[in-house]
Amino acid sequence: MTPNLLPALTVALAFSVGAHDVAAARPDKSGRAAAQPAPAAAPNLSATQATQAGVRAITAEALLKHIKTLASDEFEGRAPASNGETITLSYLQGQFKQLGLEPGNPDGSYLQKVPMLGISSHPSLKYTAPLPGSVSVPLQFPEDYVAWTARTEKSINVSDSELVFVGYGVNAPEFHWDDYKGVDLKGKTLLMLINDPPVADPKHPGQLDPNVFGGKAMSYYGRWTYKFEMAAKLGAAAALIVHETKPAAYPFEVVRNSWGRENFAIRCKGVNPAFPPLPGWLQLERARELAKAGGHDFDALKQAALSRDFKPVPLGVRINMSAQNVWREVGSHNLVAKISGSDPAVKDEVVIYSAHWDHFGIDESLPGPRTQQIFHGAKDNASGVAALLEVARAYKALPTPPRRTILFLLTTGEERGLLGAQYYASYPLYPLAKTLLDINVDGLNLWGRTRDVELSGMGKSSADEVVAEVARGQGRLARPDSNSAFGSFYRADQFEFAKVGVPVVYVRGGTDFIGKRPGYAQQKLLNYTAHDYHTVNDVVQPDWDLGGAVQDVALLFQVGYQVAQGKEYPHWKSGAEFKAVRERMLAAPPK
Repeated sequence: MTPNLLPALTVALAFSVGAHDVAAARPDKSGRAAAQPAPAAAPNLSATQATQAGVRAITAEALLKHIKTLASDEFEGRAPASNGETITLSYLQGQFKQLGLEPGNPDGSYLQKVPMLGISSHPSLKYTAPLPGSVSVPLQFPEDYVAWTARTEKSINVSDSELVFVGYGVNAPEFHWDDYKGVDLKGKTLLMLINDPPVADPKHPGQLDPNVFGGKAMSYYGRWTYKFEMAAKLGAAAALIVHETKPAAYPFEVVRNSWGRENFAIRCKGVNPAFPPLPGWLQLERARELAKAGGHDFDALKQAALSRDFKPVPLGVRINMSAQNVWREVGSHNLVAKISGSDPAVKDEVVIYSAHWDHFGIDESLPGPRTQQIFHGAKDNASGVAALLEVARAYKALPTPPRRTILFLLTTGEERGLLGAQYYASYPLYPLAKTLLDINVDGLNLWGRTRDVELSGMGKSSADEVVAEVARGQGRLARPDSNSAFGSFYRADQFEFAKVGVPVVYVRGGTDFIGKRPGYAQQKLLNYTAHDYHTVNDVVQPDWDLGGAVQDVALLFQVGYQVAQGKEYPHWKSGAEFKAVRERMLAAPPK
C-alpha cells in the first residue's frame, strides 16, 4: 500500500491464510469459504471478526442457485425491453427485499428507468471496382458483414462513397500518432483495423513497446467504440472495421450475435455522436477482396499502417450501402438497492458494486428447439449478478453496517455498449463526487480455486493496493490481467465510471489454479471465448467448480468494506487517463 493510500484503513482479512497454506482455505462441505488467521498480517482484530460473519455467508450453493435461475429458459435470455427483462426485474427485486436491502433510488423504488431505442436494421452492401465495365458485387448479410444504424430514419443510403483505408483509425497526440493526417473524409466509407497499432519495442525485438498504446494491453484506441466515434467526428458516411479473431479477441460469430439483430441505444435528442450513419464489421476475407478490387494488397496496407508516417489510402472502390430501419422507443431499467451507512457524518458517500443483468434474449431464426435459441448468459453475466447478491448477503450478516452506504447497481444494456452504466454515469442517483469506488463484476471464475487473482487495469488506481492486500490475506497474489490484449478494462461497465472520474476495481479471476496443470486457465478461457461467449452455449456446466468464485466474491466484499470504512478516498495514480477528470470533480463546489 502506498504511503498516502487510505492510511487509517484497518485490514479486514477474514478469508485469509498464509502463502504456503492455500489448500487449507478450501470451502467446507457447505461451500462456505473457511476463514483462517493471517500469519503474514496483523489486522485489527475487531474488524476481522466483523467481516468473518460476512465471509461465512458467501456460499457456492447460493451462487449456483442464482446462476441456474437467471440462466434458465424461463428468463428468455434477459434481453432489454422484453418479457425476459420483466421476469428478471421481478426476480431481482424479490431477492433485494428478501435480503432486507433498501430501495436504491431516492424516489423509493428499486428501479432507474433508462430510456432507450430498439432499432432493427436490414442492410445491403455492394462495391464496384475502378475498372471499365465493372459490375457491382454484393456482399451477404450477416455472413460477410454486419451493419446497422443508431439513427431513427426509415432509410439510410450511402451512395457511390469512396472507400478509404485509414489504418487503425487512431489519432493519439500523446503517442505522436495520427492515422488521418488532416485528410477530408466527409462522406467517405472508412475501412479500419481493430485493436491498437502494434508498435515494436526498440529495446526488445519481438516485443511491443509498453510506452506506446500500453504495449500488449489493448487501450481505448483499440476498441470498436473509439473507432466509430472517430468516424462520426470526421463526418464519414460509413465505417467498416475489419474483423480478425485474435486482435478483436472474439470470433465473427460474436459480432453477428451482438449486432446482427435488434440493436439498442440511449435515447437522445439529435444525432447519436457515437456512430457514423452506417457503422459495421467486415469479414477479413471480404476486406482482402475489396482491397484487391482496387488494385491493392491488404497485407501490404496493414504493414504500412504500422508506421507513424501512414496516411489514408483511397482504395478506388466505390461503396453503395443502405439500411432499412424500424425502431421502437422503450424503457429498460437499472436495478438499485442499498445498505445505508452507519456513520451519519459519511453515510451520504457511497461505494458501488455493479454487474449487468442483461444478455441477448432469443433468436428464433436459429435451428433446433427453443432452448437452443436462447442466449442464457450463465457466465456472462448471471454469475456476476449472483456475486452481487452474495456480497449483499455478506454485508447483511455484519453486526454493524459499514460507515458509508453500499449501493448495488445491476445495469441494463451492457451487451449493447455499456448503456445502463453509461446512463447512470450521466444521471447518477448519488453524487459522483461522493462516490468512492465502483467494483464491477462481469463473469466469475467458475473453474476452481486459484493462488492468484488478476486485476484489469492494475496500476491505474490506489484501490489496487486494497485488492492486493486483501488477496495477500487470502494467501493469494494480485497481479495484472494476463490477457490485457483483450482490452477487458475498456469493455465492461466499470469503464463508464472511470470515464467520469470514479476509481474502479475490475477483478478477472486468477490463472494459477490449484491442482491443475500449467496452461489450464488459458485453455479454459480460450475454449469459452471460442465456443460459448455470446452464443447460446453459455449455460451452466456440470463440471463447474465454484470454489474460486467464492474466493473472489469474498475478496470483493472485503475490498468494498475496507473502502467504505476508510478515512480517505481511493485516487487515480499519476499517468492514469482519468486522474484529471476526478481532480476537477472533487475541486468543484458542491451542487
